[in-house]
Amino acid sequence: MSKVDMMEALQALATDKGITLDTLFRALADALESAYKRIPGAYEYAWVTIDPDTGEIRVLAQETDEDGEPYGPEIDVTPDDFGRIAAQTAKQVMLQRIREAERELKYEEYAGREGDIVTGIIQQSDSRYTLLDLGRVEALLPQAEQVAFERPDPGTRLKAYIVEVRRTAKGPQIVVSRTHPGLILELFKLEVPEIADGIVEIKACAREPGHRTKIAVWSNDQNVDPVGACVGARGSRVRMVVNELRGEKIDIVPFSHEPSEFVTKALSPAKVKEVRIDPETGTAEVIVPDHQLSLAIGKEGQNARLAARLTGWRIDIRSETQLREEAEQPPLEDEDWAEGEWVVDADTGEQVWKPAGGGPTVSAAEWAQGSEA
Repeated sequence: MSKVDMMEALQALATDKGITLDTLFRALADALESAYKRIPGAYEYAWVTIDPDTGEIRVLAQETDEDGEPYGPEIDVTPDDFGRIAAQTAKQVMLQRIREAERELKYEEYAGREGDIVTGIIQQSDSRYTLLDLGRVEALLPQAEQVAFERPDPGTRLKAYIVEVRRTAKGPQIVVSRTHPGLILELFKLEVPEIADGIVEIKACAREPGHRTKIAVWSNDQNVDPVGACVGARGSRVRMVVNELRGEKIDIVPFSHEPSEFVTKALSPAKVKEVRIDPETGTAEVIVPDHQLSLAIGKEGQNARLAARLTGWRIDIRSETQLREEAEQPPLEDEDWAEGEWVVDADTGEQVWKPAGGGPTVSAAEWAQGSEA
């Protein structure tokens, strides 16, 4: 192979692999240096230079003293048949360096991208993880990061959230998730230009993967409705997110700095009559109409649970009837026997009232008569 042909081949290889020509020159120089030092009688202190314009390869060396330190002028020690002798060794080392350079490029492409969203094609699944083909690399979707019962078929296109990028000997290992709340935020960012532009913000997100999600949104422009922006015309924007999440329900509520108002909105679609905030205990007591109680609590408490996580308040929901019954319950009156306990008489086996002050015990019948009197 002529020098011109070698330069063209290196240029084509660099373009094909996405590697810079300088990287290939360094790899080739290292490979040729390794090959030269295998030749009997080779100089101990030697190195290879490659002219990037002409492709000319030279082996330069210096003499070394007893301590192995180089001295004297540089000497051109390029063997006459160096190309033939070094070709096979250089090829092997070159392939190795190219693989290493490719792995490093792939790692650099994804390093620092934790929090981004990627689209991949499902390659295979088992009980431990699913592999996603991202093009140049594969991503690992562990079972713990998969939505329960979500098992798309191989070949299906899927979006996932990058939670970690690890450097390994075989290249970057990209760990992705379908359950992370960040997936919701990134999906809305893709569908809602106002979020991508920073006009609308998602202030809070509470998610139960595969079932339901609540997000609280805020607008930095008073002329832009944050909920409407996220929903889209006839629900087109939120529908795209729901479809990607395989039908997971999404509630979009306006964020508020006023706790009672935020709790009221967070319990949507239930209608709330009143919210009483107790900052000391971090509790929000919520009063709802009787017919709204089950809706406010939600199936297996899901709506109330998500609202509490969204707002950061512990939510206690009561109906109007429950509140009224508690208000109508009379307070305990002070009686002579108000302090004590019911115990079983050891002799008669009868339940008797034993005052705390150590007075005589009173039978149930005597207690009732005393109460009537």
